[in-house]
Amino acid sequence: MAQCEVCGNDYDKAFEVILPGESDVKHTFDSFECSIHALAPTCDHCGCKIIGHGTEANGSFFCCAHCAEQSGVGEMKDRI
Repeated sequence: MAQCEVCGNDYDKAFEVILPGESDVKHTFDSFECSIHALAPTCDHCGCKIIGHGTEANGSFFCCAHCAEQSGVGEMKDRI
């Protein structure tokens, strides 16, 4: 069994994630929830975890165009 790096649970169905550029580092999780908590980027405006496409501008990540606009980035558009 492998231990989740977020919650510490030993789980027989744990999985590993290797990020680009970090081939020597394996992240081990027992759930997608824990992997999101550890690895998903955070919106620079509202602080939520970005689990969809999100958007990026000037090195900042946003969960939606509204948050980007609230942070002074006006060229983003959400699908309507």
